[in-house]
This record gives sequence, C-alpha cells and structure tokens, in this order.
Amino acid sequence: MNRRTWNLVAAGMLALALAVLAATVPVPMVALGPGPTYDTLGDVDGQPVVAVDGLQAYPTTGHLNMTTVSVTDRLTLFATVGLWADGDRQVVPRSEVFPPEKSDEQVQQENTEQFAASEANAEVAALTELRLPTRVVVSDLVPNSPAQGRLEPGDEIVAVSGHPVDTPAAVSGALSTTTPGQSVTITYKRAGQQHDADVVLGSSPDRPQGLLGVRPGIEPRTGDIRISLGDIGGPSAGLMFALAVIDKLTPGGLTDGRFIAGTGTITPDGQVGPIGGIPFKMRAARDAGATVFLVPADNCGEAEANAPAGLELVRVATLQDALNGLDALATGRPAPSCTAAA
Repeated sequence: MNRRTWNLVAAGMLALALAVLAATVPVPMVALGPGPTYDTLGDVDGQPVVAVDGLQAYPTTGHLNMTTVSVTDRLTLFATVGLWADGDRQVVPRSEVFPPEKSDEQVQQENTEQFAASEANAEVAALTELRLPTRVVVSDLVPNSPAQGRLEPGDEIVAVSGHPVDTPAAVSGALSTTTPGQSVTITYKRAGQQHDADVVLGSSPDRPQGLLGVRPGIEPRTGDIRISLGDIGGPSAGLMFALAVIDKLTPGGLTDGRFIAGTGTITPDGQVGPIGGIPFKMRAARDAGATVFLVPADNCGEAEANAPAGLELVRVATLQDALNGLDALATGRPAPSCTAAA
C-alpha cells in the first residue's frame, strides 16, 4: 500500500473517530424548549392538583394551566447542531442551568425545595386573599434540623417564645431577634394536645438570627388543602396554584369557561415575581389551547416580543391583579395588558 493510500485510510479513520465522538460524547450545552402544561383545576395521573377537604368547595370551569420549560441535557455535538437549528429550542451553556459549583443532585434538590415553597406560598396567599382563619404547621424539617426530635411534620406551631403565630411570616418575625445557640420555647399542638418544646437554635450562612430548622406551612383552621404535582421543580407555578385554590373555594368560577394559562412566582403576601423561559411557556400554552396568558409584570417586555398569535397577554404584579384581570375578561371589560404597560 503506497503512502497516498495510507494517508487516505488514516484520514478516513480520523473522520470516523471524530464522527463517533460527535455522536456519542456529551458537550457542555443544554437545550431549552416548551415543556408540559398542567391544569391546576384538573387531575394529573388520577389525582387532583389542588384538593380541598372539609371546606365548602365549588365547581370550576375552563382551565388555569401552569406552564414549564423543558431542559434537554447530555447533548452530543450532532444533537446540539440539530437543536440549534430548531426554531422551537434554544441551546445555552450547561452552566446556566447547572452551575458548576453545584452537583446535579444539589440543583435538583433546590428545584424541589423551590417548588415546595411555591406550593406553601400559594396556599398562604390564597387563604389571606379569602380571609380564612389559618394555622401554621410544620411542613418539613430541614436536614440536621435543631428541631429534630422535638417537632414533627404536621405539628401545629401555636407560639414562639410566647408570641402567638398564625402565618409562616410570623414565625420568622418571632425569630428575627434571636441568635444561634439561643434556646427558644416552641408551643405546638400534636394530635389535639398542646405541648412546649425547648429548641437550641442553629445557624445559617444566609441569616444572622437563629435557625429553628423547620419549613412552616399554612392550613385553614378547619379542613385541608393539598397541592401536589409530581416531579415538577422550581418556583414559577405559585401564581397559578394560588388562583386554583381561590377558584375552588369561591362560587362562580374565575375563568368564565376560558382556557387561561400563566406563570409567576408568588410571595405569601401575594406579590407576583418574574420567571425565566417565558417565550417557551407561552408557546406551550398556545399549543395546548390557551387564549389568555397571565404574565408577571417584569416579564412583559420579553412576553410582548415573543407572544404567539392568538394569545392575549394579561399583566399581573400581584395576586389581586390576576383576579381583577380575570374578572375584567369575564365581564367583557379590557384586562390590563403588557402593551398598555410598555
């Protein structure tokens, strides 16, 4: 075999090796795209997304869909090029979704915790809006919690060092002047019996006050509200969860039979915050059949620039804004829009 033939064979083998690598070895990129949408008024896998027990509940109509962004990981070079050319996807560095200083498991855990917090915040915001009597409960204990062995999930927190509490914010407020290592008395109820427990507070790098180590939630004084939705992560479903709770606990229906979708974080006092990936969420909502999309006020510019045809954008900065916008649609009045705010 002469030198020219050897060179051709070597070049072919190199090209084959590069092709195999491009088709099998992951590159540090991920693809973002429209994710699934879920009707917060409906069922998923046979279970209601929002369940109400022991309280007066009312029939609902239409849809209140939460929206998500899909993340495709472990991309090869060939897959990256193909998705980059796909107008429905956006290829970004993997570090934007999975920070290099955190493990994939840590990112997943944070997303799960944010989602749980969005459920709790939504319930607080909805019950506050409805002015229903509430009680604070232990939703969970943080890892290595100072309250381990003293408090349990499901306990009702009645008071902190003699200060009555009726919201998670009140628990934080009662601890605001404490310091790590300080002992506080937690008055709680378990199985109808009231008890006191002394807890030596721990420390946290993100706060100067003492750490109790519980995730407080809220429940109506009577009855029970449960929000659950599989393995979804992140905080952006809070607004839609809050609206679903309100819709199920009030007569008349919020949607007037419309297919409403939306997104937005929510705080316990009903403030709606911005989210990422809104172009993908709007596209997924429109593909699912939505005609109205609730947009966090701070996302309005991006939403206006990327809105699919046939999707009306309603601007919301608070839970009350969302309720007012839905009422305007139901009564034939113009709802606050991103265009009007621009």
